[in-house]
Amino acid sequence: MVIGHECAGIIEETGSEVKDLVPGDRVALEPGIGCWRCDLCKEGRYNKCPDMKFFGLPPFHGSLARQIVHPAFLCFKLPDNVSLEEGALCEPLSVAVHACRRGNISPETNVLVMGAGPIGLVTLLAARAFGAPRIVTVDVDGNRLSVAKELGADGVVEVSTNMQDIPKEVETICNVMGAKVDVSFDCAGLSKTMSTALSVTRAGGKVCLVGLGHNEMTVPLTPAAARIY
Repeated sequence: MVIGHECAGIIEETGSEVKDLVPGDRVALEPGIGCWRCDLCKEGRYNKCPDMKFFGLPPFHGSLARQIVHPAFLCFKLPDNVSLEEGALCEPLSVAVHACRRGNISPETNVLVMGAGPIGLVTLLAARAFGAPRIVTVDVDGNRLSVAKELGADGVVEVSTNMQDIPKEVETICNVMGAKVDVSFDCAGLSKTMSTALSVTRAGGKVCLVGLGHNEMTVPLTPAAARIY
């Protein structure tokens, strides 16, 4: 099984009906191929297609290969100032951009990012590009938090994996933010990260699940729904 779904490359050959790409073009690839016939595909939500063929998702091989045959309309030409390595990051960056759009991030939105892995870090960058005035990043790994700080996080909080520590950590996050948390992005997808996000985000705010960690979560939905502050 060949793995990989974040990729960019150089076109070697095109089909006879391809008009906007030529050999030598440098492109980033959309890793998911929808059926383009179902209602979800027609709505533009092809990522939800039940017949999706996705790089590296069995039984479909991934992109960690010397050559790939791929639909031309899912190959996006890179500007000259964007490297192939940077082009390969277009896919995870698109996740972050989508999250910020769903969260309606603006210059009036204080953002909390739970998790400082690759998706958490690009979410931090995207939120800043969307104008978020203050961004705090949370993780269990101090080294990852150092990277988040280098990339522009206004504050970082190192937390534990212990659910019992949530109340104390929520207080710390609020102190570091210095304001109410308007939108939280859970980029880890764990019971603790989601519980923390729901506990720290202001009444009327938004919590967006970005990372997929556990198949099942135990979260405080009722207290979150009933919050008045």
